[in-house]
Amino acid sequence: MKNRDFIITSLQSWDIPIGSNASDIAKEISVNNRVLYVNPALDPVILYRNEQKPDIQHRIQVLKKKKPNIRKLSDSLWLLDFPFVIWSVNGLPDGPIFDFFNRRNNRKIFKHVKKIAGELGFKDIIHFIDNDIYRSLYSRDYLDSSASVYYRRDNLQAFSWWKHHACRLEPEIIAKSDLVVCNSPQLADFAREFNQKSYDVGQGVDLSAYNPDSTFPLPKEFEEIPEPRIGYIGDINSLRLDPDLLYDLAKSKPDYSFVMIGREDKVFAEHQLHTLKNVFFPGSVPKNRVAEYMSALNVCLNPQKLNEITIGNYPRKVDEYLAMGKPVIATKTATMELFRDHAYLCSGLKEYGDAVEKALADTSKESALERVLFARSHSWENNVNNIYKYITEFFK
Repeated sequence: MKNRDFIITSLQSWDIPIGSNASDIAKEISVNNRVLYVNPALDPVILYRNEQKPDIQHRIQVLKKKKPNIRKLSDSLWLLDFPFVIWSVNGLPDGPIFDFFNRRNNRKIFKHVKKIAGELGFKDIIHFIDNDIYRSLYSRDYLDSSASVYYRRDNLQAFSWWKHHACRLEPEIIAKSDLVVCNSPQLADFAREFNQKSYDVGQGVDLSAYNPDSTFPLPKEFEEIPEPRIGYIGDINSLRLDPDLLYDLAKSKPDYSFVMIGREDKVFAEHQLHTLKNVFFPGSVPKNRVAEYMSALNVCLNPQKLNEITIGNYPRKVDEYLAMGKPVIATKTATMELFRDHAYLCSGLKEYGDAVEKALADTSKESALERVLFARSHSWENNVNNIYKYITEFFK
């Protein structure tokens, strides 16, 4: 698809340090099309809770008219920040009161987006909605778009913050969209109940930093951590990861080092994992050093819990592990079945224990190369081409 105009509204700011699917998709679409990426509109609650974050600081400067609200990121990619705040609506009771103020927010947002799109000369707009259930719910009423595409990449209804309204409103935005694209079969299955034009398009991953042939120095923190090192890199969050499983696994393998790299939530920080001498928590590492730390691991883990959040979640980190040629052990979920030929999928402690031994023995160059090639097939170019395919079918 070429020479089209896209507007992307997302849950996530362009400037967040961890990056996002939406920003990666925007970059790929902008290779052959024009893209206006819309940062989420701020409300008083978000401002109060996050005003010290760098991405919020920039938008505060936009609110104060000290910075322009349009940034040109490339010849075909623009970023919009709103010069106003909207109502904080999530705390309102579900029903007519919420809907009244949420519609007012939508009207304010998309009248401004339409104005900016007109100034940029955008026509026949394709609106791509990145899981933005509330702020984009009424977008078709105020934005002249030729197609509305809802992107479902997470089951937000499983999170406590979203349960109040999303269980009612996500089916509504799915139904009113022209088509729905999802990054796992399970998320697509749910969407298809409300819109038959719902498709699994897979996941894209930027693997440019993950080269298995690179030689990295041993991180200083690892000098006191003996091999074999079995580790996880990412957000150490008890909503997604199983601390009890990790504890039992590490306790059953006292001669192996288990390394958890990332920021811990309160549950992990207070867990008895910290009492085991063979479990190490080096803390968070900068994004540009993740591959360096990953290279020092013998086996990589993704010990997810089984719940509403993880059952359809696509774990991008598994592709990153595989792109480095690392043996991977992960909890068996419906989405992880996509990786069954390239990772050890486990249910329970015994299977995890057996998989550790198999993974440590899995040192052949042929196996490593197969893992790398499989991960590289999940490029953003391939992912966006899948999205284009369904948009093209819709226009036909």
